[in-house]
Parts: sequence; structure tokens; C-alpha cells
Amino acid sequence: MTTLATSTGARYARILGTGSYRGSRVVTNEQMCTMIDSTPEWIEQRTGIKERHWATEDETPLSMSAAACRSAMDMAGVEPGRIGAIIVASVSHHRPSPALADYLARELGCPDPAAFDISAACAGFCYSVALAESLIRAGHAGDDGLVLIVGVEKLSEMINIADRGTAFIFGDGAGAAVIGPSRTPGISPTVWGSKPENVETIQIENWLAGASNDTGYPFITMDGRTVFKWALAEVTGHAARAIELAGIRPEELDIFLPHQANDRITDALVRHLHLPENVAVGRDIAEMGNASASSIPIALDRMIREGRATSGQTALIIGYGAGLTYAGQIVVIP
Repeated sequence: MTTLATSTGARYARILGTGSYRGSRVVTNEQMCTMIDSTPEWIEQRTGIKERHWATEDETPLSMSAAACRSAMDMAGVEPGRIGAIIVASVSHHRPSPALADYLARELGCPDPAAFDISAACAGFCYSVALAESLIRAGHAGDDGLVLIVGVEKLSEMINIADRGTAFIFGDGAGAAVIGPSRTPGISPTVWGSKPENVETIQIENWLAGASNDTGYPFITMDGRTVFKWALAEVTGHAARAIELAGIRPEELDIFLPHQANDRITDALVRHLHLPENVAVGRDIAEMGNASASSIPIALDRMIREGRATSGQTALIIGYGAGLTYAGQIVVIP
């Protein structure tokens, strides 16, 4: 019987650099309430959001991704020609094919990377971390074993301004990371999965529905109450499992950075995990809104650049959203 050769890569992987880009239009709650029937106080009390970043017409998923990726590659000291694979997590790339990752490769000058998109909504960045780590350890990430991942969304195009329950929630931006080989563990085992019976809880309409409204884009629909209950009942347990699989205790964490969906959910997660007060908790939602796949990497990059996350610290990241999908792991700060 013929025996096939197999590939092997680095024993471990880690994040080498991060970058981010926020839509340049800042929309405050006061401005939002000129468009919807609400009050700034109600929005902030319900979600923790004070303002959100929306992209301009010229700021596209491609341009925002490219800016975030260049920043991440600069931090990592990596040239475009060394990137072996590009993974884009997004629900905002509206061409069925080619993938946004292919356009991004051309924009960045990466000559020959594997390039593909994934659709895992708010869990997309953590899915991408898991995929990148697996590619590197399997030896499928090019000669240098470097994977560029980015979460990017332009959700302002897909909000139904007549839906006062969701119109104020979402933001636009991109967050990226370069992941590469490591001599020591830098990414823990991933906890991920889905709850298929609630697949319709958060959806984006199909394109036929989008063609019938004034924007031309399909709208986001969400049963916020069901999402909130699911996050409290189940995502908390998945976060605890991620810590357990990393082989550490909650008090050994330095940073907790959940998907920026709702500050009340974040508060509940902190209580459930019994995190001590010295653990820094990411709360970028106040200024950014919910930016889906880009929320975690944008918040992570901000914490690093502001000195609230320093090299060698451990961070629990966990994303959850449409699908209902979830994914989380412990990462070491670059």
C-alpha cells in the first residue's frame, strides 16, 4: 500500500501583532435619537453604548481591512510577501465570490497566500484564531508559517432604522492579527460550537429582501431577549471551559475580552467566572458599538496600544452571536 507523506509545522503558535481601524463617523446616542424613537439614557442603560463608529461611503470592508492589517504587520515586523494565508471573518462582504481575502491579498501585495473568508458573525475572529493556529501547527501556512486574520464589518449599511430595538446597536470597523510560530504555547485549545435550534434568532435578510428597501442592502434582524438569555445561560459555561482547557485558574488571567455585545452580558460573565478585580475587562462597546466579527480584535488592539494589555499577559477572548455560534480561547499578548 502506498504511504502518503504528511505535513507538520510549528509545535506552538501565538499572536505576533495586532491592528485596527474604526469607521471615521462617530454617531452619539443623542444623534441616534434623532433617527429612532429612544433616549440616550435608555440606550446606555440597556447596552452600555454611548456612541458608535460608522464608516463613510469611501470606507469599505476592503479599505478598513487593509488599514488594520498593515498596522498588525507593522507591529509584528512582517512583510506582505511572508504571509502564507489570509482569513477574513465578515458578514459584510457582499460579493459571493471571490472572497474578500483575495481582494485583500492584492491590496496588501501578498503574492501567493491561501485566502478565504468565513461567516461566523460575532464569533468570527475567535474562529479565525483557531483556524490560524491549526494551519500553523499542521504546516499549512507557507514557508514562514504566518497567517493574517481580520474581522471586518460595515453593519451600518444593514440596519433597519425603523427597528428601534436594533438600529442603535451596530458599528463599523476592522481588527487584525498576525499569527505565527512560537517556541512556547501562545494560544490555548479552542472551545467552539453552535446552538442550531436558535439559528433564526439573529439573521441578515436575503438579497431579494434587500432589493425591496430604500438602502438596497438586506437588514439585520435579531431577537435580543433570546440572545441575552442564551448568553447568560450558556456562554458563561463555555468561557469557564476555555479557562479549564488552558490549564489555568480564573485568578491567573490578566485580561478578559468578550465580544462587545452588551455591557450587562459582560458583567454577568465576570460574575459567573469569579474574576478578581485585578483582571482588566475590555469594554470597548461604549465608544464602538457592536462591531460583530471585528469587535474583539479592535478592542484588543486598543488595550495593547493604550498599555492596558502588555506583552506576555494572558487574555480570555470569547465571541458569540448569530448561528447561534460561539468560540473562545486564551491568548498570550504579543
